[in-house]
Amino acid sequence: MEQKLATRDGYGKALLELGKINPNVVALDADLSDSTRSEYFAKQFPERFFSMGIAEQNMIGVAAGLAFSGKIPYASTFAVFSERAYEFVRNIISRNKLNVKIAGSHAGIATGEDGKSAQAIEDIAAYRALPNMAVLQPSDSVEAEKMVFALAEYKGPSYMRMHRNPVPIIHNSDNKFEIGKGEILREGKDAAIFATGILVHESLKAAEILENEGIRAYVVNIHTIKPLDNEMIIELAKKTNCVITAEDHNIIGGLGGAVAEVLSENYPCIIKRIGLLDKYAESGKPDELYKKYGLDAESIAEECIKIIKKGR
Repeated sequence: MEQKLATRDGYGKALLELGKINPNVVALDADLSDSTRSEYFAKQFPERFFSMGIAEQNMIGVAAGLAFSGKIPYASTFAVFSERAYEFVRNIISRNKLNVKIAGSHAGIATGEDGKSAQAIEDIAAYRALPNMAVLQPSDSVEAEKMVFALAEYKGPSYMRMHRNPVPIIHNSDNKFEIGKGEILREGKDAAIFATGILVHESLKAAEILENEGIRAYVVNIHTIKPLDNEMIIELAKKTNCVITAEDHNIIGGLGGAVAEVLSENYPCIIKRIGLLDKYAESGKPDELYKKYGLDAESIAEECIKIIKKGR
């Protein structure tokens, strides 16, 4: 049976393991440690864990102080709630290039039945706009683990976006992870699909559907949205002249916007951004929401076929 784990589980597991080998690592949470999985760290290292209550601004302020003191703080909450502290992140963390690792769980419409008030669809855009801020999103729990360890070595502020939904594990423990480098998961020639987070899985399914139609599409895991792997994006755009982006996020300001910015200045080509079309979703089962809003594998495949025909 295929093993499935949420990326938040990988975050919690790695944070605990990182705490065992690095005494400077500390964790903070905004009353959601059971949901973000930072509770794993809290139980093992209660003296290095700070529960800040429902006070995200205070959490960011304390994290900044800990960073100034030489600690490596990982501050987690729901992605949508992290935005309550946005001005603090901007003026304290980003401007001063502080070594604070922000983790936002339960992102996108995959949050499902919690409804649009809890579905962060603008967080990538918000954090990507901040100078000095790295923005990352793992595609599975193994990649989430590697991301946590990589961020401990990365000097500077970052935002790590996670989901609560279990997804198949597509990486093994030997997989190499590097901040800022895209990962080709499937080779192709007719189109290039750049995806992030859960949409990596949907894009891999879409590529199988396209294969049955005689279309071979690259599937690229963009785990780092900032800094973006511009070189790989331009290279595959030149090879295919047909680019698709896929994300559980508003198409404005997210991965699609980032890729479009790169290509508009370096290699203009046909591009289709798949994501939320500048609208909020609603409460519902994640798979049903993905189908309704065109984020499922079948919809991605359909859009690929349309723009490939347009290009030809």
